[in-house]
Amino acid sequence: MDSLKNKNIIVTGASGGIGKSIVEKLYNSGANILATGTRIEKLQELKEKFKNINILKFDISEQKKIEEFINNATDVLGGSLYCIVNNAGITKDNLAIRMSLEEWTKVMEVNLTSTFLMSKYSIKKMLKNKSGKIINITSVVGHTGNVGQANYAASKAGIVAMSKSLAIEYAKKNINVNCISPGFINTAMTDKIDEKFKEIIIAKIPANRLGKPEDVANAVVFLSSSGSDYINGETIHVNGGMYLG
Repeated sequence: MDSLKNKNIIVTGASGGIGKSIVEKLYNSGANILATGTRIEKLQELKEKFKNINILKFDISEQKKIEEFINNATDVLGGSLYCIVNNAGITKDNLAIRMSLEEWTKVMEVNLTSTFLMSKYSIKKMLKNKSGKIINITSVVGHTGNVGQANYAASKAGIVAMSKSLAIEYAKKNINVNCISPGFINTAMTDKIDEKFKEIIIAKIPANRLGKPEDVANAVVFLSSSGSDYINGETIHVNGGMYLG
C-alpha cells in the first residue's frame, strides 16, 4: 500500500518467524522500518536481506530502559514515529498447580507490562505528530484459554483490554490502537509440537491448516495503512476460523 511509503515504523520481536514476515511485508510496502529484538545475529540477517531497514538490539523486559529505547529508535528513524508493532513476547508454560510465581510474573511483566510501556512512550511521540498507529500482537489463547498457559493467556487477554482503553483515550488525537490475534501459526515454535497433537489442533481449524507468518503480516500492513483509519480498539483474528470472536 503506497500509504506506507516512508512511514516510520518500529517492529519488536523482529528476529522471530512472525516478526520477520512483518518486517518483509512492511518493507515491501515502502515503510521506513526499525527492527528490534534480542538476537543480534537474526537482526543482522534481516539487515542483509532488507538493506534499507534499521536494526537495534533491545530486550523489552528491561522496562526502565524502554523510554530511552523509544527515544533512540525515533531518532534513528529521523525524529518521528508513525507506528509501532508490539510483537515481542515470551512463554513459560506449566500447569497451574505447578506454575511458579516467577513463571507467572515474568510472562505478565514482559507480555503485558512491557507492551503497555512500549505503547505509552510511543504515544508520547505520536502526539507530536497528531497521528499514529499502535498494533499489538495478542493470541487466540487470550480468548479461549489453553492448558498450561494460564499466565500467557492472561497476559494476552490483558493486552486486548489495555488496547481498548488506549484506543478510547487517544482516538481524538488521531491515534489508532488495535490488536491482531493469531491462531496457530507455522513457525519454529509450532515446529516443536508433537505431530499427533498438531493433527488434533488442525482438526479444530476450519481452514484445515496452520496459519503462515505472512497471514499475520498482511493484517499488520492493513492496520498500519490509511485504509484502517476508522478502525480503533478492535482485534483482527487470524486463525483460519478456529475461534470466531
